[in-house]
Amino acid sequence: MLRRNIRLRRDSTRGKANSTELKNEEAELRHQIDLEDENTAVPKTHIDDEYANASERDPKILITTSRNPSAPLTQFVKELKIVFPNAQRMNRGGQVIKEIIETCRSHDFTDVILVHEHRGVPDGMTISHLPYGPTAYFGLLNVVTRHDIKDRKAIGTMSEAYPHLILSKFSTKLGERAANILQHLFPVPKPDTKRIITFANESDYISFRHHVYEMHGGPKSLELKEVGPRFEMRLYQIKLGTLDQDEAQTEWVVRPYMNTAKKRKFLGE
Repeated sequence: MLRRNIRLRRDSTRGKANSTELKNEEAELRHQIDLEDENTAVPKTHIDDEYANASERDPKILITTSRNPSAPLTQFVKELKIVFPNAQRMNRGGQVIKEIIETCRSHDFTDVILVHEHRGVPDGMTISHLPYGPTAYFGLLNVVTRHDIKDRKAIGTMSEAYPHLILSKFSTKLGERAANILQHLFPVPKPDTKRIITFANESDYISFRHHVYEMHGGPKSLELKEVGPRFEMRLYQIKLGTLDQDEAQTEWVVRPYMNTAKKRKFLGE
């Protein structure tokens, strides 16, 4: 039906007579075309629907942890709260995931970020978009908090301005999907902001870096300072529902045999 609508619209635009096979259905097809608008003329996917209203308001994010977080995980989450504008940190306590998601929905949160650890080392981050999903599961590697960076003089000031985003090498469909999830955690920045957040994909490992810059005497005098934290992310699953929905459909998941495909890049070249 969609193809026939397109052919009828194309023939009308070019002033051509309708093909024989369309003549019997012309009246019905023209009626459907008349009812179409800019939102219905092109078929949408679930990706369009999930973030359809994202541009209407800034993200509002809740960050929490697995139960009984260690001191390193608590420090890491405190820094993530500043990384993501409009984020709030919550002590998990005895709350179950379903309660957290329901509370966030009722208070108009757009995303929930759950950070995990193993033996005191942050090793996982789950990002769940509200109210309907998707939920992305990332492994974390090589986490270095701002607190742990040794060269204190080289560290930039922790700014709360909305940052510019750099999303590098997310060239496949899955890469675009992952970049879209990450991008919508940040509001639109002002043009003159001097804060930069980078997600750089290399062989399916996403390097996160956080910088501020200064230009004391023109473009050639640009001084870039790392703010921290820094870490690597590895996507291993995307589900179409929210974090509390165990029955949600799996959109993509890494499989054991995928690691043997040496030349294959899932997120981009």
